[in-house]
Amino acid sequence: MGKGADHNKKGSAGEQIPETKMPAEPENKESTDLKTKLEEKEKESKDNYEKYLRIAAELDNFKKHSIKERSELVRYGNENLIKEILPILDNIDRALEHAEKARDIDAFIDGLKIIRGQFLQRLGKFGVKQVEAAGSEFDPNLHEAVLSVESPDHEDNRVLDEFEKGYLLNDRLLKPARVSVTKHKPEAEELDQGKS
Repeated sequence: MGKGADHNKKGSAGEQIPETKMPAEPENKESTDLKTKLEEKEKESKDNYEKYLRIAAELDNFKKHSIKERSELVRYGNENLIKEILPILDNIDRALEHAEKARDIDAFIDGLKIIRGQFLQRLGKFGVKQVEAAGSEFDPNLHEAVLSVESPDHEDNRVLDEFEKGYLLNDRLLKPARVSVTKHKPEAEELDQGKS
């Protein structure tokens, strides 16, 4: 085209044909699907992150609450037991006050036995019971031998005397009974000692 050439093309009849723009290439269907999936995944990721933050905050609150509960349990876990024992302490105070005024030792002893019974009954509500010791076979799981006594009148390995009571808490040993244990002395040894 020469000088001042027109950008418009002329048709065969001399009419001008406007230059047509090529339409923009349509986006590839695969590209559109990928963009849609990416947007969905970004939204899903954002939702999951928000859920994570909520759950992390709830877990943190749960931990704080558990620590507080545990602390309260340690501080006040024995509250019910103590409430049961306090009236017995009142009875002991009354018995001591009575003992100072009265001279009847038998009444005082009876009062102490009643208080002891109340005490054991209240402890029993919490699963505490005494270990049977006197006259039973020595059991190292329940008894602590503090003395061995030779005796021809008793079987070997029997609890002869109980110096301190033992206690169980729901079948778990709290305190062993402190006892003396028999060691059978054969009669032959007795005869030999008698000859000396």
